[in-house]
Amino acid sequence: MTKQPRKLIQRRLMFSVIALSCAIGQQATAQSAESIVHGAEHYVLAAQNGEKWSMEDVEIQKKLAALKAKFGAPPNIIHIMVDDTAVGEVGIPAIQAVRGFSTPNLNELAAQGINFMRMYTEVACTQSRSAAMTGRMPTRNGMFNVGFPYEYGGLAKDEVTMGEVLSEAGYATAFFGKWHLGDIEESYATNQGFDEALWTPYNQVPSMYLPGPEIAGAITSTAFSPELFPDDPYDIDKGWRPKGTVWHLEGTKGGDVREFLPPTDVANWYEGMNQEEVRTMAFIEKNAAAKKPFYVSFWPSLTAFTPYPEKKTVSGGLLQEGFARLDPWVGNLTTRLEELGIAENTLVIFMADNGPMTHNGPPGMVETLYRGGKGDYLEGGVRVAAMARWPGVIEPGQTIGDIIHITDLFTTFARLAGALDNIPTDRIIDGVDQTSLFLNGNSHSRRDYVHIYTGEIYAASVKGRFKRHWVDEKPGLSGPSFYDLYNDTREIQGMMLPMFPTKGMFNTMRARHEIWMEKYPNVDEASGLPLTGIANARPETIAASKHRFTNEQVPFDVEAVMKRSKAFHEFETDWGTE
Repeated sequence: MTKQPRKLIQRRLMFSVIALSCAIGQQATAQSAESIVHGAEHYVLAAQNGEKWSMEDVEIQKKLAALKAKFGAPPNIIHIMVDDTAVGEVGIPAIQAVRGFSTPNLNELAAQGINFMRMYTEVACTQSRSAAMTGRMPTRNGMFNVGFPYEYGGLAKDEVTMGEVLSEAGYATAFFGKWHLGDIEESYATNQGFDEALWTPYNQVPSMYLPGPEIAGAITSTAFSPELFPDDPYDIDKGWRPKGTVWHLEGTKGGDVREFLPPTDVANWYEGMNQEEVRTMAFIEKNAAAKKPFYVSFWPSLTAFTPYPEKKTVSGGLLQEGFARLDPWVGNLTTRLEELGIAENTLVIFMADNGPMTHNGPPGMVETLYRGGKGDYLEGGVRVAAMARWPGVIEPGQTIGDIIHITDLFTTFARLAGALDNIPTDRIIDGVDQTSLFLNGNSHSRRDYVHIYTGEIYAASVKGRFKRHWVDEKPGLSGPSFYDLYNDTREIQGMMLPMFPTKGMFNTMRARHEIWMEKYPNVDEASGLPLTGIANARPETIAASKHRFTNEQVPFDVEAVMKRSKAFHEFETDWGTE
């Protein structure tokens, strides 16, 4: 065969693939006038599986239409997401039997539906929460740093959240719990599509910013409260400490934002946690009575970073103590859904945001099954406990081995709500529609790949059972950086020659990903002064919402300093090189 015919055939094949990809984007998701732009790898799968997916989607659409006719509304969606929980930590009673705690209600939730064994997230909390809210990997919108006071940044107003997508579809929307998506005003939950919210702009760490923990040594002496100690004559810049931080904010869409309780006593933190639960249940009951479809993100804070005063588990770990208090609420939730008559029209998803905080974390953070933890590109950092319940729709007793990613919830929720038209088409949406996996079960995922970033670094790729660590490789030299996750679940025995058949596949996968990223470039997170627009702001918070110095007082640009300082957040990892 001459070169010219070969090129012609290749070009025709390429255009056929593109045409099929476009057709897939407009398949029985036929609600969508324009195609959603997915990650490059999705089109590779669509080119090979599009006909099957189209046939599945026809049946799925019939089923969703029948459910809407039966209940008079699209399904309610309850998304529960906690921190730092490894695969197997909940949902598998046999593991809990030797771990010193139990979660009978969460285990029953898994038994009544799906227990996902390959739910992938991002490597840490801010990243995963952004991914869930926007359906986009955090590297695409700058949300790849873990936020602490003061962040001087957050989720940009131009990002489209699940709250916005479902609000436009007529859903009541609410957020209660750990938001952790920024401390600037445009990133507030009530400015990101939620009708009502009680949220934490940061994580649980500021719950330690109190005199007791500092005196006890949980916080380094004078790091937050120098007034508790004798005066240090060498401490001549006392104004840098984040004294204006807040724990919980509350508000409604278009209304005032207020601080819930001041960060002066850990009892206020616990009351905020209690209100997360109380308000979630009240929101569900209110909208069930109004017969209005609802979406609620209940992402409970779960614990403070100081121990509970009494122990409810033999483990005594911080995470396990949190579960001992959350688990009864989950039982109350499923019971209440039945009492309200909405259980069969309500999808409940429970999951974690990333793996356990095994690096310098509190007691109880353990790997359980996979090596690594929060911040790592290893499986233990990005594979989490996850389960779903939907009586009458999701078959009970399922254990699913398909790959699903946290971004997929964005597109799946939109499909279930009939809201695909509300997803933006001017940017990459990494989340793929996994409705078939939820409704048809095992082996029906539309994903066999994961791109794993740590910060802005492309650290690893997963394709089916195979994985490649990019960060360990030496330039120009292939090494034992390939893993078979079926036979090396803990990524201990990196291989070279036996895995070389996968090398070209991974190179091409990464090339597609990066070329597509060039066409749809990444954007930065928003930046600004923190904690503005709080109606009842304390004097310390008002001070924090202003620059410490003016450009007349110092010779450098204070705005530039603010924008750059938010780029220096790092979290410790072991980089998979143990």
